[in-house]
Amino acid sequence: MKIGCPKEIKAHEYRVGLTPSAVREYIQNGHQVCMEKGAGCGSGLSDEEYLKVGAEICKETEDVWLSSDMIVKVKEPLPREFEYMKYGQIMYTYFHFAADETLTRECLEKGVIAIAYETVQEDDGTLPLLLPMSEIAGNMAPLMGSFYLSRPNNGSGLLPTGVPGVFPARILVIGGGTVGRSATRVAAGLGADVTVLDTSKETLITIRDVMPANVNTLFSNTHNIEMAIKDADMVIGAVLIPGAKAPKLVTKELLSVMKPGSVLVDVAIDQGGCAETSRPTTHSNPVYTEYDVVHYCVANMPGAYSMTSTFALNNATLSYGLEIAEKGVEKACEDNKAIRYGLNMYKGALTYKNVAETHNLFADFIPAESIYEKVVKVV
Repeated sequence: MKIGCPKEIKAHEYRVGLTPSAVREYIQNGHQVCMEKGAGCGSGLSDEEYLKVGAEICKETEDVWLSSDMIVKVKEPLPREFEYMKYGQIMYTYFHFAADETLTRECLEKGVIAIAYETVQEDDGTLPLLLPMSEIAGNMAPLMGSFYLSRPNNGSGLLPTGVPGVFPARILVIGGGTVGRSATRVAAGLGADVTVLDTSKETLITIRDVMPANVNTLFSNTHNIEMAIKDADMVIGAVLIPGAKAPKLVTKELLSVMKPGSVLVDVAIDQGGCAETSRPTTHSNPVYTEYDVVHYCVANMPGAYSMTSTFALNNATLSYGLEIAEKGVEKACEDNKAIRYGLNMYKGALTYKNVAETHNLFADFIPAESIYEKVVKVV
């Protein structure tokens, strides 16, 4: 199979879908790899490193897309890439379809085979291709929030660490999954007074047992969110429903009672955000203020630390990618349930129920388990 890896074009996206070591693995397994010229530069990877392991370097974006059976990316295709997508082409990347109806309809119309990193799921419920980026975004969240709490950035001017004789910041983390736990660990390390909300008793017990004494846990419901948010200096949105839009747990009413100059870091923004006022921002223009609350809603947070993120992502995606390339999508989905969960689209059909529900596209929906019937119909 011919694998193509184009350069990411999302604003301030410096990650790359394949590292030279990943390219080497594909080539050693009998595949060809075409890298767009300069695709790895943002992660400190030169074209020469890719050439050394046997990759072809393509100067034009179009050449990568049109000559490849499988495209490996980091972020979803943007409008100016839509023209390159072709029927039956495998696309292996983050899509977050539930947050973008235009992208969903375009990919359906083009008939691509979309395997979304964020919905590849193992039997134990883990999301192995989302996990490394969730860890990085979670680690970043208290740091970004701390920066924007400063007075020059329209924050309240409260130093999260506190100093002797002055209380530290109160940080509220909504969601105790990978993002939430990572954010909690960093926030606690700063010395902040941290509260974590989650609906899982087991998750709250685990957090209580492994986190330091400045971390408290609270069952997540409307009443407890209302009570906790009033005192918070920073709120980190870390909720996730795989493949679906994030629930709007932070309403405008709740924002109106938050402290002036407090900060909301909405890590759930890739899936639409967990606050009613959240809208995607970029690293070049990361914040805006509503209800006197500074909103940080960068949709590709890990892209800022591209070297770490690129290697962490490739460590996770490579084995599944090799299986897809070796067996083809149909056989890979049959043999590996995790990959089947990752299948969101197949040649004009939606195969992920949460996306169909979000955009009311049930007419285009078939279960991923039924793709073989779809193959028969196409043939």
